[in-house]
Amino acid sequence: MNYIHKSFDSIDQLPEIGKIVVKQAQAQLKFAYAPYSNFYVGAAIILESGEVYGGCNQENASYPLCICAERVALYSMGAQMKTFNIQALAVTAHNPRKKLMEPCMPCGACRQVIQEYESRQEKPIDIYITAYELDKILLIKGIGAILPSSFGKEHLI
Repeated sequence: MNYIHKSFDSIDQLPEIGKIVVKQAQAQLKFAYAPYSNFYVGAAIILESGEVYGGCNQENASYPLCICAERVALYSMGAQMKTFNIQALAVTAHNPRKKLMEPCMPCGACRQVIQEYESRQEKPIDIYITAYELDKILLIKGIGAILPSSFGKEHLI
């Protein structure tokens, strides 16, 4: 797992900004709407200003219309802020039918959206990944670590 910058065994080991964003992501789990998969995901972002935006997955009987927690949080912030400086993003997951043994990584679509926000702010985002049942928290320094050779604006302009 060479993409992991650091692994923590407890939320207490995180830097203050990490504690805030992970706790907010965990709080978002209660708002997740997952009647089909029963796989609940919470996400949160924290800006340099200290503002926090949360998101959770939202499922739909027409599966392609579902949206992931990471995108809900990022799009919510993006719909309200023209300029921003995202310091960190946290993602947590919970499966009431099966204990998660490892933190769950963002899906490919979310990785691409995170890449776009990093590109917009011209600075990597610290990404904290965990699962509800685990004390283990992974820190990834920038989406490039888990989305190599990504597609970006440089391919269009």
